[in-house]
Amino acid sequence: MVPLLAYVGLGANLGDPAEAVRTAVDALGRMPASRVEAVSGLYRSAPIDAEGPDFINAVAALHTTLTAYELLAQLQAIEAEFGRERPYTNAPRTLDLDLLLYGDREIVSDDLTVPHARMHERAFVLRPLAELTGETFPIPGRGPIASLLEAVSAQPITKLENE
Repeated sequence: MVPLLAYVGLGANLGDPAEAVRTAVDALGRMPASRVEAVSGLYRSAPIDAEGPDFINAVAALHTTLTAYELLAQLQAIEAEFGRERPYTNAPRTLDLDLLLYGDREIVSDDLTVPHARMHERAFVLRPLAELTGETFPIPGRGPIASLLEAVSAQPITKLENE
């Protein structure tokens, strides 16, 4: 398989979330058949549709020859290593890894939706993604990031300094 560029959203809001996100990037770099190409800065944002402390978020770009489902399984295995539990929807978490984009492919199944189903509604995904791709980058089926950012402009998000 020819390598393609995938984008992974990283987030945490339990323990030391900034350290969890940094360490998770290292774990992404150890996945088979994958190479981290770039990582955004770290961003702080309040939980959306959830309770708990603020999140620390980032986006990583990686070249991979894993299938989307293999990549998803690797991401879930990394979450498990970090002690991720899913006691209820949108529970606070030690680490959350979301497959945001898998090349320009659109996938809809019971196990996986790509582009990520809610990424266009989340400043904490769009802002770090735009840092890596530019605001003219198109999200399949949704349009350029710039127009999506306008729709979420009321969501507070802060880039952390020195990250």
